[in-house]
Amino acid sequence: MSPHWPRDPARRRIVVGAAGLAGAAGLAAFRASAAARGLALRTRAGLAFGTTVALTAAGPDATVAEAALTDGFAALRAVEQAASLFRPDSALARLNRDGVLTAPDPHLVALLRFALALAAETGGAFDPTVQSLWPVWAGAAARGTRPDDRAVEAALRQVGWHRVGLEPDRITLEPGTALTLNALIQGYAADRVMAALRARGIGDAFVDTGEFGAAGAHPDGTPWRLGLADPRDPAALAAVIAPFTGFAATSGDYNMSFSDDRADHHIFDPASGHSPRFFSSVTVTAPTGLLADGLSTACMVLGREGGMRLVGAHAGCAVRFTDKT
Repeated sequence: MSPHWPRDPARRRIVVGAAGLAGAAGLAAFRASAAARGLALRTRAGLAFGTTVALTAAGPDATVAEAALTDGFAALRAVEQAASLFRPDSALARLNRDGVLTAPDPHLVALLRFALALAAETGGAFDPTVQSLWPVWAGAAARGTRPDDRAVEAALRQVGWHRVGLEPDRITLEPGTALTLNALIQGYAADRVMAALRARGIGDAFVDTGEFGAAGAHPDGTPWRLGLADPRDPAALAAVIAPFTGFAATSGDYNMSFSDDRADHHIFDPASGHSPRFFSSVTVTAPTGLLADGLSTACMVLGREGGMRLVGAHAGCAVRFTDKT
């Protein structure tokens, strides 16, 4: 499971349409392709969830496309306000601080309901209460050491998804328990952004919230493509998903590592308090960003056989494993 970590934008690479998009020249060609088909192309970038995000929308009306992007960013901010650990004033941050939250934000409720359901489905391999492990590992890494086993064991006593109470108007945490929804929030945000664009009538869109979503086609008429960065060489592509529609999420050992060999990293096995050692990355494609995000993290913990069973149980999903070697 993923606690509070900074994203490395260099680890992500998008390939769009037939020729791709790179820099100002690529964007100019992108817009020219859209104009030739009678479409207005609009793109907008910003910061959210501790990383860069970018939204692209194409439609017959430039004003509508701009309004759609504004709505998309409003959707991002609403998800951040509900569940981002990068915001000390978010509903989730207040829940972790106080141990109880009344009249909780609907986005937080939706995320937590999914997280607890996935925890039950995976026998606890996915668990949103691993946040207590984060300061143990991050603190040791800052000192140039590995954490003491007793510190890990103490943190593990505060981990367990059954320690969370979710009622329609109230969320409670047992003493010492803390939540992270970082393993879900960017995929969920991609869902909310895409819904905002659809509500404005946008049929051709590509969203990067840290995870990815695509609808319709590239403005030049070709299918969208998604390039997956090599987890050991961010300047290279390990694979290309083509055509790409729907949503994709990648979990890996590289966004935040606590050891030079990446054996210890920001994804924790809730059973041991240590990082799973199976893969350098797992990518899942799914009908929703929330599902793709959650499954990719769970697969990192479950391993190949368990991960394939999990993904196979969900219609419209596929998984790609990249081994440590």
